[in-house]
Amino acid sequence: MSFDIRDLQDTVERQRAVVRVVIADLAGSSPRNVGASMLVWANGQSGTIGGGALEYDAARAARKMLGGPTQRALTHHALGPDLGQCCGGRVSLLSEVFDQDSVSDLSTDLFVRPVDQTDADMPLAVKRMVAAARGHGAVPDPTLIDGWMVEPVSRPTRPVWIWGAGHVGRALISVLAPLPDLEITWIDTAPERFPDDIPNGVTVVPQHAPADLTRHAPVSAEHFILTYSHALDLELCHGVLNRGFAYAGLIGSATKWARFRRRLGQLGHRPEQIARITCPIGDPTLGKHPHEIAIGVARDVISRDRHESREKDKRA
Repeated sequence: MSFDIRDLQDTVERQRAVVRVVIADLAGSSPRNVGASMLVWANGQSGTIGGGALEYDAARAARKMLGGPTQRALTHHALGPDLGQCCGGRVSLLSEVFDQDSVSDLSTDLFVRPVDQTDADMPLAVKRMVAAARGHGAVPDPTLIDGWMVEPVSRPTRPVWIWGAGHVGRALISVLAPLPDLEITWIDTAPERFPDDIPNGVTVVPQHAPADLTRHAPVSAEHFILTYSHALDLELCHGVLNRGFAYAGLIGSATKWARFRRRLGQLGHRPEQIARITCPIGDPTLGKHPHEIAIGVARDVISRDRHESREKDKRA
């Protein structure tokens, strides 16, 4: 779990001042892991540290910090005795006030700071962790160490291209946009095809000839093709097959896919290449409602990420 600097900056731009509450440490059972965070402002909040009562009390305390003298506070909570929760663990929460000046000074790779607001020198253990991250790419987990909090800054690492802003496209955006590490590009034929509210981290690209964009997609991109037009869907399948991809999924029935396989073969693609496209996307057993499709797709996205992580661990 990483520090989402882009979300913090966007929220500060809208709200002027926010408190970020992050789980800095834990022992025993906890509703979420170290690094889980939420943003709190005068009349709202986003994100979650989990726990119901824990989150409610933390948000109330965070609002008291806004406009007050305290800019950073580390608090400790026994989930059972203090809050009447069943987890039975203990968590430490770090709450910090951010405004437009403070977010502009944040590092783009690691967020490292003392939790007690002193000017103490950086401990040797923290220096070693920072040097390993910046010199050797050893990205640390969020950690509270020797009175300092160290968090890697989130960088989207998985390009996801969603073709189509209809009902399924919108449902898919609503489910995928909150997930970490996704860099989402959303394409359709005209600006009016998109909703007014676009989630953070989603880049909207109106393009009257969307298939022309396939040659600009990263070869590591994951594509979801779900436009209003079968002809356009076919163009996009042809384009991503020519470009190369990490994953490509097409919305449709068995009949549609049989027709597409034949047409793509006529366009010169080999059967083993065509077979790399997944159709239908999601899990048909969940149903055909747009959000049922989106939930199935999101499960596949998460599963591929977990599988790739396990394979990297095996090779390490």
